[in-house]
Amino acid sequence: MSFVLAIDQGTTSSRAMVFRSDISIAATAQQEFPQHFPASGWVEHEPEDIWTSTVTVCREALEKAGLKAKDIAAIGITNQRETTVVWDRATGQAVHRAIVWQDRRTADMCAKLKNEGHERAISAKTGLIIDPYFSGTKVAWILDHVPGARERAGRGELMFGTVDCYLLWRLTGGNVHATDATNASRTLLFNIHTGDWDDELLKLLRVPRSMLPEVKDSSTKFGDCVAELFGGSIPISGIAGDQQAATIGQACFTPGMIKSTYGTGCFALLNTGTTPVASKNKLLTTIAYQLNGKRTYALEGSIFVAGSAVQWLRDGLGIIKQASETGPLADKSDSLQSVYLVPAFVGLGAPYWNPRVRGALFGLTRNTGPAELAHAALESVCYQTFDLWAAMRADWPDATAANIVLRVDGGMTASDWTMQRLADLLDAPVDRPMIQETTALGAAYLAGLNAGVYPEPGKFADNWRLEHRFKPAMSAATRERKLAGWARAVKGVLASDEGE
Repeated sequence: MSFVLAIDQGTTSSRAMVFRSDISIAATAQQEFPQHFPASGWVEHEPEDIWTSTVTVCREALEKAGLKAKDIAAIGITNQRETTVVWDRATGQAVHRAIVWQDRRTADMCAKLKNEGHERAISAKTGLIIDPYFSGTKVAWILDHVPGARERAGRGELMFGTVDCYLLWRLTGGNVHATDATNASRTLLFNIHTGDWDDELLKLLRVPRSMLPEVKDSSTKFGDCVAELFGGSIPISGIAGDQQAATIGQACFTPGMIKSTYGTGCFALLNTGTTPVASKNKLLTTIAYQLNGKRTYALEGSIFVAGSAVQWLRDGLGIIKQASETGPLADKSDSLQSVYLVPAFVGLGAPYWNPRVRGALFGLTRNTGPAELAHAALESVCYQTFDLWAAMRADWPDATAANIVLRVDGGMTASDWTMQRLADLLDAPVDRPMIQETTALGAAYLAGLNAGVYPEPGKFADNWRLEHRFKPAMSAATRERKLAGWARAVKGVLASDEGE
């Protein structure tokens, strides 16, 4: 059995990939599922849609690869983090749609917690800030707003889980209620220092401990999927949240290594080793992975708008027809213009965490046209990455340019123009790997590690292959001028909030 099945359950689609023992891909399948927006700022998924699409793509991937359950050594799961499901312990029925990580309905609850002075204690225990992004307030909202839910939870009748936990429970026929440390660390309920659910936080958010899953290593035997799903039982041996799985897929096992994933948004994680680093610059402290009971920590920064800036050029402005046109168009821009786009379409993420501000363009002239806008959109992603990197270096003194390795993945990394500009502005090399499916690969690796298909982290890192290294080529004077212009633009956007 030298194959591993990876489930990559994302925000808009579910994917399954079959990896061989040499980490090459044998087959892949993907299916989108509906998004629900019942009110402004609310985002929901039907849990049954998550489940049925996951089973469908797993079956399809196995069929494409020409494999049976007996050929699969293990299943690994990676998932959209923070998305929250509450279901009935006896029937398996969800009591409410899943509340998605993007959902902002608990903003008032978060504001109340901040006003009551709880943020410092919560951050000290969880490494997180108080924000609707995380799962804890979503659970509380469901218990408060679904009739009878709080009473039923108090009687031990309801279960809570992030998407990985919900899928594990369904895959095992309701026999296993567990998650891994990376997903637990995104809930606002988990103490990342003790490695356990925190009773004070549970009391604060009024979430009964009986609802919570067992927290395990990221690579361990979680359980076996029921035979009728795929024609035979398969062990489930690896789980990690999607950004942590990408960190593992990029083989960022050494402190100082950063992976940055460029999708709709951008998520950068810096491995800080066995010591959790408390951020002074509004980054998150999170668990990168937990192996053999040992936690490895990371600093994480989230950018809300990366690839969606390119989607705006295409769908909002209509100046491109497909994303691949953006780099060549940006290359034609007028070098004498300094146009800055601050893409705060949904506010600014790390290191600013201001959801109220909105986007702006600076430096427009009569000659500004599509090429300059494309240039500004792509460059905005690089500037935002620089802001994250500067915050990481300020938080972690060991993070010097000399020992930093930045590995990138996601759709935007196909743009050579963007990756070169990223290297130029960071003044550091940017490495793009041969295998871009790093999230699914991370899940496969965790499962395959436990099943004996893949070697320990050090040897797995040797299998990582570079597709292209982008080296900085911009003069220091130009870099400093451009970064100063970006800083002024961001300052202008942040100032727009002060007058409201």
